[in-house]
Amino acid sequence: MCLQTQTRSSEVGNMEVLLISGSTIDEGRLAKGGDKFTEEYTLECASCWISPADFVPLCSPDKVKVTSRDGKHSIVVYAKCTDSVQPGQVFMPRAIWSNVVVDPDTLSTGSPLYKGAPVYIEPSEEEVLSAEDVVMKIYVGGQ
Repeated sequence: MCLQTQTRSSEVGNMEVLLISGSTIDEGRLAKGGDKFTEEYTLECASCWISPADFVPLCSPDKVKVTSRDGKHSIVVYAKCTDSVQPGQVFMPRAIWSNVVVDPDTLSTGSPLYKGAPVYIEPSEEEVLSAEDVVMKIYVGGQ
């Protein structure tokens, strides 16, 4: 059954989860090979891995919008259903897309919270931006 209740505000299909980000073999291969502006890199890194227990209630979307806990930052990425993550958690490769929603506050550690940051996910029909478009529309454009 698709999620019809909310975990905050009045957004249908919105689910609070913990974001885990890190490197994948393909992300590393593509980044180190200088292929950050390729479609293959976008498909690998502009993604959110979701457990089947959370994916089905979201109506098995092709894409999800990931939003920071404070609601100030969000990014649309491809959704991947996988048993590699636990229910209540999602994984995003550590790249420009995950950096949009990772809180930059280091809590005096010198490193942002790449593991266990609370975020919201919801199905989306919006466009997944390329790495160049993320830079131009979110960082340079300030959206």
